[in-house]
Amino acid sequence: MTPPAPSSRIAIIGGGPAGLMAAEVLSQAGVAVDLYDAMPSVGRKFLLAGVGGMNITHAEDFTAFIGRYRERAGELRPLLEAFGPNALRDWIHGLGFDTFVGSSGRVFPTDMKAAPLLRAWLKRLRENSVHIHTRQRWLGWSEDGRLRIAGPNGESLLAPDATLLALGGGSWARLGSDGAWVPLLQARGIAIAPLQPANCGFEVAGWSAHLVERFAGAPLKTVTLALLGETPRKGEFVLTAKGIEGSLVYALSAQIRERINQQGSASILLDLLPDRSQQQIATALAKPRGSHSMAKHLHRQLRLDGAKAALLRQLAPADAFDDPQRLANAIKALPITLLRPRPLDEAISSAGGVQFGALDENLMLRQLPGMFCAGEMMNWEAPTGGYLLTACFASGRAAAEGILRWLRARG
Repeated sequence: MTPPAPSSRIAIIGGGPAGLMAAEVLSQAGVAVDLYDAMPSVGRKFLLAGVGGMNITHAEDFTAFIGRYRERAGELRPLLEAFGPNALRDWIHGLGFDTFVGSSGRVFPTDMKAAPLLRAWLKRLRENSVHIHTRQRWLGWSEDGRLRIAGPNGESLLAPDATLLALGGGSWARLGSDGAWVPLLQARGIAIAPLQPANCGFEVAGWSAHLVERFAGAPLKTVTLALLGETPRKGEFVLTAKGIEGSLVYALSAQIRERINQQGSASILLDLLPDRSQQQIATALAKPRGSHSMAKHLHRQLRLDGAKAALLRQLAPADAFDDPQRLANAIKALPITLLRPRPLDEAISSAGGVQFGALDENLMLRQLPGMFCAGEMMNWEAPTGGYLLTACFASGRAAAEGILRWLRARG
Protein backbone atom coordinates (compact mmCIF):
# COMPACT_ATOMS: atom_id res chain seq x y z
CA MET A 1 0.00 0.00 0.00
CA THR A 2 1.01 3.60 -0.53
CA PRO A 3 2.35 5.08 2.71
CA PRO A 4 0.74 8.18 4.19
CA ALA A 5 1.82 11.50 2.77
CA PRO A 6 4.88 12.86 4.60
CA SER A 7 2.84 15.93 5.48
CA SER A 8 0.52 13.90 7.73
CA ARG A 9 0.78 15.02 11.33
CA ILE A 10 -0.64 13.08 14.26
CA ALA A 11 -1.30 14.22 17.81
CA ILE A 12 -1.08 11.63 20.59
CA ILE A 13 -2.57 12.60 23.93
CA GLY A 14 -1.01 10.57 26.72
CA GLY A 15 2.54 9.35 27.26
CA GLY A 16 2.02 5.93 28.78
CA PRO A 17 2.89 2.60 27.11
CA ALA A 18 -0.02 2.76 24.64
CA GLY A 19 0.72 6.29 23.48
CA LEU A 20 4.47 5.74 23.25
CA MET A 21 4.04 2.51 21.30
CA ALA A 22 1.68 4.24 18.88
CA ALA A 23 4.23 7.02 18.45
CA GLU A 24 6.87 4.46 17.54
CA VAL A 25 4.75 2.75 14.90
CA LEU A 26 3.63 6.03 13.34
CA SER A 27 7.09 7.62 13.30
CA GLN A 28 8.60 4.52 11.72
CA ALA A 29 5.99 4.85 8.97
CA GLY A 30 7.22 8.37 8.22
CA VAL A 31 4.40 10.23 9.95
CA ALA A 32 5.16 13.32 12.02
CA VAL A 33 4.12 12.74 15.62
CA ASP A 34 3.55 15.19 18.45
CA LEU A 35 2.90 13.53 21.81
CA TYR A 36 1.36 15.57 24.64
CA ASP A 37 1.29 14.63 28.31
CA ALA A 38 -0.06 16.59 31.27
CA MET A 39 2.72 15.47 33.60
CA PRO A 40 6.28 16.83 33.79
CA SER A 41 7.57 13.59 32.25
CA VAL A 42 6.09 10.64 30.38
CA GLY A 43 5.74 7.02 31.46
CA ARG A 44 5.19 7.73 35.14
CA LYS A 45 2.79 4.87 35.78
CA PHE A 46 5.04 2.60 33.72
CA LEU A 47 7.88 3.45 36.07
CA LEU A 48 5.68 2.75 39.09
CA ALA A 49 4.88 -0.68 37.65
CA GLY A 50 8.61 -1.35 37.70
CA VAL A 51 8.98 -0.75 41.43
CA GLY A 52 9.82 -4.12 42.92
CA GLY A 53 10.46 -5.70 39.51
CA MET A 54 9.36 -4.80 35.98
CA ASN A 55 6.82 -7.53 35.12
CA ILE A 56 6.40 -6.79 31.44
CA THR A 57 4.30 -9.76 30.23
CA HIS A 58 3.55 -13.43 30.90
CA ALA A 59 4.85 -16.63 29.30
CA GLU A 60 1.83 -18.91 29.78
CA ASP A 61 0.01 -20.68 26.95
CA PHE A 62 -1.64 -18.15 24.63
CA THR A 63 -5.14 -19.56 25.11
CA ALA A 64 -4.79 -19.20 28.88
CA PHE A 65 -3.25 -15.75 28.39
CA ILE A 66 -6.23 -14.52 26.37
CA GLY A 67 -8.59 -15.92 28.98
CA ARG A 68 -7.20 -13.48 31.58
CA TYR A 69 -9.14 -10.71 29.83
CA ARG A 70 -12.41 -12.47 30.64
CA GLU A 71 -15.41 -10.92 28.87
CA ARG A 72 -13.18 -8.70 26.71
CA ALA A 73 -11.07 -11.59 25.41
CA GLY A 74 -12.90 -11.55 22.07
CA GLU A 75 -12.26 -7.87 21.41
CA LEU A 76 -8.62 -8.03 22.50
CA ARG A 77 -7.70 -11.29 20.79
CA PRO A 78 -6.86 -9.81 17.36
CA LEU A 79 -4.76 -7.09 18.99
CA LEU A 80 -2.82 -9.62 21.07
CA GLU A 81 -2.46 -12.05 18.18
CA ALA A 82 -0.79 -9.22 16.25
CA PHE A 83 1.44 -8.18 19.14
CA GLY A 84 1.40 -10.61 22.02
CA PRO A 85 3.82 -11.73 24.74
CA ASN A 86 6.47 -13.15 22.37
CA ALA A 87 6.41 -10.09 20.12
CA LEU A 88 6.68 -7.84 23.15
CA ARG A 89 9.73 -9.75 24.39
CA ASP A 90 11.33 -9.45 20.94
CA TRP A 91 10.63 -5.72 21.00
CA ILE A 92 12.37 -5.39 24.39
CA HIS A 93 15.33 -7.35 23.06
CA GLY A 94 15.45 -4.88 20.17
CA LEU A 95 15.96 -2.09 22.70
CA GLY A 96 19.02 -3.95 23.99
CA PHE A 97 17.53 -5.67 27.05
CA ASP A 98 17.33 -9.40 27.73
CA THR A 99 14.33 -10.95 29.46
CA PHE A 100 13.75 -14.00 31.60
CA VAL A 101 10.75 -16.02 32.77
CA GLY A 102 10.25 -16.24 36.53
CA SER A 103 9.01 -19.28 38.39
CA SER A 104 5.41 -18.02 38.16
CA GLY A 105 5.60 -17.55 34.39
CA ARG A 106 5.93 -13.79 34.66
CA VAL A 107 8.42 -12.18 32.28
CA PHE A 108 10.94 -9.55 33.41
CA PRO A 109 13.81 -7.60 31.89
CA THR A 110 17.02 -9.14 33.22
CA ASP A 111 17.80 -6.15 35.43
CA MET A 112 14.18 -6.08 36.72
CA LYS A 113 14.01 -2.29 36.21
CA ALA A 114 11.69 -0.04 34.20
CA ALA A 115 13.77 3.14 34.11
CA PRO A 116 16.59 1.93 31.80
CA LEU A 117 14.03 0.45 29.41
CA LEU A 118 12.04 3.69 29.30
CA ARG A 119 15.18 5.78 28.76
CA ALA A 120 16.29 3.64 25.83
CA TRP A 121 12.81 3.76 24.34
CA LEU A 122 12.51 7.53 24.61
CA LYS A 123 15.94 7.93 23.02
CA ARG A 124 14.81 5.85 20.05
CA LEU A 125 11.56 7.79 19.74
CA ARG A 126 13.40 11.12 19.69
CA GLU A 127 15.81 9.76 17.09
CA ASN A 128 12.71 8.96 15.01
CA SER A 129 11.67 12.63 15.35
CA VAL A 130 8.81 12.06 17.79
CA HIS A 131 8.21 15.41 19.50
CA ILE A 132 7.27 14.97 23.18
CA HIS A 133 5.55 17.90 24.87
CA THR A 134 5.14 17.67 28.66
CA ARG A 135 3.00 19.73 31.04
CA GLN A 136 0.44 19.94 28.25
CA ARG A 137 -3.12 19.00 29.26
CA TRP A 138 -5.86 18.21 26.77
CA LEU A 139 -9.04 20.19 27.56
CA GLY A 140 -11.32 18.94 24.79
CA TRP A 141 -12.27 20.79 21.64
CA SER A 142 -12.73 24.38 20.57
CA GLU A 143 -15.97 25.48 18.92
CA ASP A 144 -14.44 24.88 15.49
CA GLY A 145 -13.32 21.35 16.42
CA ARG A 146 -9.62 21.92 17.13
CA LEU A 147 -7.88 20.31 20.10
CA ARG A 148 -7.45 22.54 23.13
CA ILE A 149 -4.11 22.05 24.86
CA ALA A 150 -3.25 23.97 28.02
CA GLY A 151 0.37 24.43 29.07
CA PRO A 152 2.49 26.69 31.28
CA ASN A 153 2.45 29.39 28.61
CA GLY A 154 -1.30 29.32 28.01
CA GLU A 155 -3.67 27.48 25.70
CA SER A 156 -3.00 26.41 22.12
CA LEU A 157 -5.29 25.00 19.43
CA LEU A 158 -4.27 22.07 17.24
CA ALA A 159 -5.68 20.66 14.01
CA PRO A 160 -3.77 17.40 13.37
CA ASP A 161 -4.68 14.99 10.60
CA ALA A 162 -5.67 12.44 13.25
CA THR A 163 -5.58 12.19 17.04
CA LEU A 164 -4.94 9.25 19.33
CA LEU A 165 -6.25 9.41 22.88
CA ALA A 166 -4.21 7.21 25.21
CA LEU A 167 -5.14 8.82 28.51
CA GLY A 168 -5.19 5.84 30.83
CA GLY A 169 -7.91 4.94 33.29
CA GLY A 170 -8.79 6.54 36.59
CA SER A 171 -6.33 5.14 39.11
CA TRP A 172 -3.23 6.88 40.49
CA ALA A 173 -4.29 10.36 39.46
CA ARG A 174 -1.05 11.82 40.79
CA LEU A 175 0.75 9.95 38.00
CA GLY A 176 -1.54 11.34 35.30
CA SER A 177 -4.39 8.84 34.81
CA ASP A 178 -7.15 10.85 36.46
CA GLY A 179 -10.13 10.01 34.24
CA ALA A 180 -10.68 13.71 33.42
CA TRP A 181 -11.36 12.69 29.82
CA VAL A 182 -14.61 10.91 30.70
CA PRO A 183 -16.96 13.96 30.70
CA LEU A 184 -15.23 15.35 27.60
CA LEU A 185 -16.09 12.25 25.58
CA GLN A 186 -19.51 11.78 27.15
CA ALA A 187 -20.40 15.32 26.06
CA ARG A 188 -19.74 14.14 22.49
CA GLY A 189 -22.09 11.19 22.91
CA ILE A 190 -19.41 8.52 23.32
CA ALA A 191 -20.62 5.46 25.27
CA ILE A 192 -18.44 4.98 28.35
CA ALA A 193 -18.73 2.33 31.04
CA PRO A 194 -18.20 3.87 34.50
CA LEU A 195 -14.63 3.67 35.76
CA GLN A 196 -14.27 1.25 38.68
CA PRO A 197 -11.35 -0.01 40.76
CA ALA A 198 -9.52 -3.08 39.43
CA ASN A 199 -6.65 -4.98 41.04
CA CYS A 200 -7.65 -3.38 44.30
CA GLY A 201 -8.14 -4.02 47.99
CA PHE A 202 -11.52 -4.40 49.70
CA GLU A 203 -13.03 -3.22 52.95
CA VAL A 204 -14.80 -5.20 55.67
CA ALA A 205 -17.30 -3.90 58.23
CA GLY A 206 -14.44 -3.44 60.66
CA TRP A 207 -11.62 -5.35 62.31
CA SER A 208 -11.08 -5.37 66.06
CA ALA A 209 -8.69 -2.80 67.50
CA HIS A 210 -6.35 -5.65 68.47
CA LEU A 211 -6.22 -6.99 64.91
CA VAL A 212 -5.56 -3.54 63.45
CA GLU A 213 -2.92 -2.58 66.02
CA ARG A 214 -1.02 -5.86 65.85
CA PHE A 215 -1.51 -7.15 62.33
CA ALA A 216 -2.41 -4.38 59.86
CA GLY A 217 0.13 -4.85 57.07
CA ALA A 218 0.86 -8.48 57.99
CA PRO A 219 0.90 -11.05 55.15
CA LEU A 220 -1.06 -14.29 55.15
CA LYS A 221 1.02 -16.71 53.10
CA THR A 222 0.11 -20.06 51.52
CA VAL A 223 -3.65 -19.69 51.82
CA THR A 224 -6.54 -19.99 49.39
CA LEU A 225 -9.44 -17.64 48.75
CA ALA A 226 -12.66 -18.44 46.93
CA LEU A 227 -15.88 -16.64 46.20
CA LEU A 228 -18.87 -18.71 47.23
CA GLY A 229 -19.48 -21.26 44.53
CA GLU A 230 -16.12 -20.71 42.81
CA THR A 231 -12.84 -22.66 42.68
CA PRO A 232 -10.30 -21.60 45.34
CA ARG A 233 -7.08 -19.86 44.30
CA LYS A 234 -3.84 -20.25 46.20
CA GLY A 235 -1.42 -17.46 47.07
CA GLU A 236 -1.00 -14.75 49.66
CA PHE A 237 -2.59 -11.48 50.70
CA VAL A 238 -2.21 -8.77 53.31
CA LEU A 239 -4.41 -7.63 56.19
CA THR A 240 -5.02 -3.89 56.17
CA ALA A 241 -6.58 -1.53 58.71
CA LYS A 242 -9.76 -1.54 56.61
CA GLY A 243 -9.82 -5.03 55.11
CA ILE A 244 -7.63 -7.05 52.73
CA GLU A 245 -5.42 -6.49 49.69
CA GLY A 246 -2.49 -8.14 47.90
CA SER A 247 -1.79 -10.40 44.95
CA LEU A 248 -4.35 -13.10 45.76
CA VAL A 249 -7.07 -10.48 46.32
CA TYR A 250 -6.13 -8.68 43.10
CA ALA A 251 -6.47 -11.92 41.15
CA LEU A 252 -10.10 -12.17 42.30
CA SER A 253 -10.90 -8.46 42.38
CA ALA A 254 -13.01 -8.33 39.21
CA GLN A 255 -15.26 -11.15 40.41
CA ILE A 256 -15.44 -9.74 43.95
CA ARG A 257 -16.32 -6.27 42.66
CA GLU A 258 -19.05 -7.61 40.38
CA ARG A 259 -20.51 -9.72 43.21
CA ILE A 260 -20.63 -6.57 45.39
CA ASN A 261 -22.25 -4.61 42.54
CA GLN A 262 -24.92 -7.29 42.18
CA GLN A 263 -25.57 -8.24 45.79
CA GLY A 264 -24.30 -5.37 47.92
CA SER A 265 -21.51 -7.43 49.47
CA ALA A 266 -19.37 -10.45 48.66
CA SER A 267 -18.54 -13.43 50.86
CA ILE A 268 -15.23 -15.17 50.34
CA LEU A 269 -13.95 -18.30 52.03
CA LEU A 270 -10.43 -18.37 53.38
CA ASP A 271 -8.56 -21.64 53.86
CA LEU A 272 -5.79 -20.93 56.34
CA LEU A 273 -4.12 -24.35 55.86
CA PRO A 274 -4.78 -25.50 52.29
CA ASP A 275 -2.09 -28.18 52.41
CA ARG A 276 -3.84 -30.04 55.24
CA SER A 277 -7.19 -31.80 55.08
CA GLN A 278 -10.02 -30.92 57.39
CA GLN A 279 -9.74 -34.30 59.08
CA GLN A 280 -6.00 -33.92 59.64
CA ILE A 281 -6.60 -30.57 61.28
CA ALA A 282 -9.44 -31.89 63.46
CA THR A 283 -7.29 -34.82 64.58
CA ALA A 284 -4.44 -32.51 65.54
CA LEU A 285 -6.78 -30.19 67.44
CA ALA A 286 -8.36 -33.09 69.33
CA LYS A 287 -5.06 -33.92 71.01
CA PRO A 288 -5.01 -32.97 74.70
CA ARG A 289 -3.66 -29.48 75.29
CA GLY A 290 -3.38 -29.75 79.04
CA SER A 291 -2.60 -26.40 80.60
CA HIS A 292 -1.64 -24.79 77.29
CA SER A 293 -3.73 -21.92 75.96
CA MET A 294 -5.63 -22.33 72.71
CA ALA A 295 -3.12 -20.00 71.03
CA LYS A 296 -0.28 -22.26 72.14
CA HIS A 297 -2.21 -25.38 71.09
CA LEU A 298 -2.80 -23.97 67.59
CA HIS A 299 0.88 -23.18 67.29
CA ARG A 300 2.12 -26.55 68.59
CA GLN A 301 -0.25 -28.71 66.59
CA LEU A 302 -0.70 -26.71 63.37
CA ARG A 303 1.96 -23.99 63.36
CA LEU A 304 -0.99 -21.61 63.16
CA ASP A 305 -0.13 -18.31 64.78
CA GLY A 306 0.41 -14.61 64.09
CA ALA A 307 -1.98 -12.97 61.65
CA LYS A 308 -3.60 -16.27 60.73
CA ALA A 309 -4.47 -17.09 64.33
CA ALA A 310 -5.66 -13.53 64.97
CA LEU A 311 -7.95 -13.63 61.95
CA LEU A 312 -9.29 -17.01 63.02
CA ARG A 313 -10.07 -15.60 66.47
CA GLN A 314 -11.72 -12.56 64.84
CA LEU A 315 -13.99 -14.46 62.45
CA ALA A 316 -14.71 -17.91 63.87
CA PRO A 317 -17.63 -18.34 66.31
CA ALA A 318 -16.38 -18.26 69.90
CA ASP A 319 -17.83 -21.67 70.71
CA ALA A 320 -16.00 -23.26 67.75
CA PHE A 321 -12.82 -23.15 69.83
CA ASP A 322 -14.38 -25.74 72.15
CA ASP A 323 -15.04 -28.22 69.34
CA PRO A 324 -12.07 -29.54 67.28
CA GLN A 325 -14.28 -30.46 64.32
CA ARG A 326 -16.00 -27.08 64.17
CA LEU A 327 -12.70 -25.28 64.57
CA ALA A 328 -11.21 -27.39 61.77
CA ASN A 329 -14.18 -26.41 59.60
CA ALA A 330 -13.51 -22.75 60.34
CA ILE A 331 -9.80 -23.05 59.54
CA LYS A 332 -10.65 -24.62 56.16
CA ALA A 333 -13.49 -22.22 55.26
CA LEU A 334 -13.31 -18.99 57.21
CA PRO A 335 -15.90 -16.55 55.80
CA ILE A 336 -14.94 -12.92 55.18
CA THR A 337 -17.63 -10.46 54.11
CA LEU A 338 -16.36 -7.70 51.83
CA LEU A 339 -18.45 -4.55 51.58
CA ARG A 340 -16.76 -2.33 49.00
CA PRO A 341 -13.55 -1.90 47.01
CA ARG A 342 -11.02 0.64 48.15
CA PRO A 343 -11.22 3.99 46.31
CA LEU A 344 -10.46 4.07 42.60
CA ASP A 345 -7.40 6.27 43.01
CA GLU A 346 -5.74 3.59 45.17
CA ALA A 347 -6.32 0.79 42.67
CA ILE A 348 -3.52 -0.58 40.51
CA SER A 349 -5.75 -0.19 37.46
CA SER A 350 -9.32 0.59 36.53
CA ALA A 351 -12.17 -1.19 34.78
CA GLY A 352 -14.61 0.59 32.51
CA GLY A 353 -13.93 3.19 29.86
CA VAL A 354 -14.76 3.70 26.20
CA GLN A 355 -17.10 0.93 25.08
CA PHE A 356 -15.75 -1.22 22.25
CA GLY A 357 -19.02 -0.68 20.41
CA ALA A 358 -18.11 3.00 20.13
CA LEU A 359 -14.93 2.05 18.21
CA ASP A 360 -14.54 0.69 14.69
CA GLU A 361 -12.06 -1.96 13.54
CA ASN A 362 -9.31 0.70 13.49
CA LEU A 363 -10.03 1.71 17.12
CA MET A 364 -11.46 4.98 15.80
CA LEU A 365 -14.45 6.54 17.54
CA ARG A 366 -17.38 6.03 15.18
CA GLN A 367 -18.89 9.39 16.08
CA LEU A 368 -15.62 11.30 15.81
CA PRO A 369 -13.77 10.47 12.57
CA GLY A 370 -10.03 10.88 12.96
CA MET A 371 -10.15 10.38 16.75
CA PHE A 372 -8.71 7.05 17.95
CA CYS A 373 -8.36 5.38 21.39
CA ALA A 374 -5.87 2.98 22.94
CA GLY A 375 -4.78 1.58 26.29
CA GLU A 376 -6.50 1.45 29.63
CA MET A 377 -9.08 4.10 28.73
CA MET A 378 -10.90 1.42 26.73
CA ASN A 379 -13.39 -0.83 28.53
CA TRP A 380 -11.26 -3.83 29.47
CA GLU A 381 -9.39 -5.02 32.54
CA ALA A 382 -6.89 -7.70 33.44
CA PRO A 383 -5.12 -9.00 36.52
CA THR A 384 -1.56 -8.12 37.39
CA GLY A 385 1.10 -10.41 35.95
CA GLY A 386 2.05 -8.53 32.79
CA TYR A 387 -1.42 -8.70 31.25
CA LEU A 388 -2.18 -5.00 31.73
CA LEU A 389 1.02 -3.81 30.08
CA THR A 390 0.83 -6.29 27.21
CA ALA A 391 -2.66 -5.16 26.22
CA CYS A 392 -1.66 -1.49 26.49
CA PHE A 393 1.29 -2.06 24.16
CA ALA A 394 -0.83 -4.13 21.77
CA SER A 395 -3.66 -1.61 21.63
CA GLY A 396 -1.21 1.24 21.02
CA ARG A 397 0.21 -0.62 18.03
CA ALA A 398 -3.25 -1.52 16.77
CA ALA A 399 -4.49 2.07 17.00
CA ALA A 400 -1.40 3.36 15.20
CA GLU A 401 -1.91 0.85 12.40
CA GLY A 402 -5.57 1.87 12.31
CA ILE A 403 -4.53 5.50 11.90
CA LEU A 404 -2.22 4.56 9.02
CA ARG A 405 -5.02 2.65 7.27
CA TRP A 406 -7.37 5.57 7.75
CA LEU A 407 -4.84 8.06 6.35
CA ARG A 408 -4.23 5.84 3.33
CA ALA A 409 -7.95 5.49 2.68
CA ARG A 410 -8.29 9.26 2.69
CA GLY A 411 -5.52 9.56 0.14
